[in-house]
Amino acid sequence: MTMPVNALGSALQQMQAMAAQAAGSSNVADAGAVGESGAATAGAASAGGFASALKASLDKISGDQTKAMGESQAFELGASNVSLNDVMVDMQKANVGFQFGLQVRNKLVSAYNDIMQMQV
Repeated sequence: MTMPVNALGSALQQMQAMAAQAAGSSNVADAGAVGESGAATAGAASAGGFASALKASLDKISGDQTKAMGESQAFELGASNVSLNDVMVDMQKANVGFQFGLQVRNKLVSAYNDIMQMQV
């Protein structure tokens, strides 16, 4: 399965923007132009810090699950524009996103417990 060049270029630009942000660059635009969704995510991460990046990730996970459930219901009702392949792929994307969110939550709880058990 091949991806269009635009999608690969967009993904590369988003990775470069994240690398620049991780390196301490105050201007995300230094890494090159980022697509609209990437700019919104990068802007949210730099403007509000960790909390807004976490909220944006949770909102994306929720949106993916809502989209997958909507497509599943449309397929069950016999909509001609929804194929089983699309339903299964979207359900798997939603599942992977949920599992990722669950693992992040587990790491956060573990880190919180470690910090709380530290002696001052």
